[in-house]
Amino acid sequence: MATSKQESSWQYPSFQCHEFRVRASRFSVCIPVINEGNRITAQLERMARFGILADIMIGDGGSTDGSNDPEKLRRLGVRTLLIKTGPGKLSAQLRMLFVYCIEQGYEGMVTLDGNGKDGIEAIPSFLEALEQGYDFVQGSRFLPGGGEHNTPLDRKLGAKLIHAPLLSLAAGFQYTDTTNGFRAFSKQFLLDPRVQPFRDIFDTYNLHYYLSIKAPRLGYRVKELPVTRTYPESGPTPSKISGISGKIAILKMLVLAATGRYEPHG
Repeated sequence: MATSKQESSWQYPSFQCHEFRVRASRFSVCIPVINEGNRITAQLERMARFGILADIMIGDGGSTDGSNDPEKLRRLGVRTLLIKTGPGKLSAQLRMLFVYCIEQGYEGMVTLDGNGKDGIEAIPSFLEALEQGYDFVQGSRFLPGGGEHNTPLDRKLGAKLIHAPLLSLAAGFQYTDTTNGFRAFSKQFLLDPRVQPFRDIFDTYNLHYYLSIKAPRLGYRVKELPVTRTYPESGPTPSKISGISGKIAILKMLVLAATGRYEPHG
């Protein structure tokens, strides 16, 4: 896949690749999922009705609920399904998606969750930002024009009082919603040798935090865009972060990112 000296050192998990059609856009929409069931199906149906003008990629972390059925995803307009077979969680899925998209020639990637919480209507504004030359775009439900519905109180307070202030201080850029996975990245930013995102140290949520800091600190064009995030009115919260141990792990990764512990060496 990779031939340059830099690319030969990239670390990313092994994966299976199911391509359903050829590349048709400069940009891709990358959706990491694992056992999202009907939520990802409904989200892809909404995206098809909305007419998203970018190639859709699914980065599956090893679903066992049948939601990653290749034929179903092909019918729903997905261009490529990647199924991670190597170790790691969300950040490993993102590295897998980024490697594939860069190898396929995409100039930028939009990422969002596959659990149905994100308002897909915002995708065109992220694609437009990439067209305008922005290198990192962060979605925020707290900006004017954005919205948040049924957000659990602990998540809202954590995002506003801990997460965003800490990453903003480290980045030198005023973020309002750094827990939101609705983002966009330019290929130029990801390929900068001062960034080096393709390292196994990024395995859970830390790649998101690291990239949020690196983009403004390296002088790349960064902005926030309003998005909507809606949690269910009742029932379990769609999330892979749960319990006190999960929150402590997030806090630890935040501190490590903010204090430069993920910086590349050499």
